Amino acid sequence: MAVRKKFQKIEAPILDETISVLGTPESLDQKTIKLDLTRKLKGKSFEIILQIFNQKNLIAYPKKIHLMNFYIKRMMRKRISYIEDSFIVKCSDIRALIKPFLITRKKVSRAIRNHLRQETKNIIINYLKDKPYLEICDKILSGEFQKMLLPKLKKIYPLSLCEIRVFETKELEKADKKTPILIDKSSI
Repeated sequence: MAVRKKFQKIEAPILDETISVLGTPESLDQKTIKLDLTRKLKGKSFEIILQIFNQKNLIAYPKKIHLMNFYIKRMMRKRISYIEDSFIVKCSDIRALIKPFLITRKKVSRAIRNHLRQETKNIIINYLKDKPYLEICDKILSGEFQKMLLPKLKKIYPLSLCEIRVFETKELEKADKKTPILIDKSSI
């Protein structure tokens, strides 16, 4: 006999809200939900992919956070330089892929771009090595991580944009989900 699907309440602690999804708790386990956070973050176009875990109740944790392309295209101007990088960083509990994206105020040489790229990588690796994955996701969504990164990089060359374009993991099952997520409701 077929099991009747009902709308299930899924808690998303990173967003401080519950989401209703059609299905059974067993069928929703390990499924993903894609949400657009543009309105919630006042124009900053983040898209988040949450993975559902069937613990005592259904809870969704962020698997991937990425900045939409149209937001980056809107920030691009003539006579500027942009810097991208992609590397795997070790958090305190799991490994994650991070892609920072920087835009300078004027066109700069390759040496300055390389110095900015290397300095960004060093700062990010040193900052994330003792923080859990879920806390980092919260800091990226609230913008605290980017605000911490910007003044250190402006000493090398003035930047007009400093963002984390992609932050994702494939090891979400191993993440420490018992750590409390610090939610600043004023920024979301």
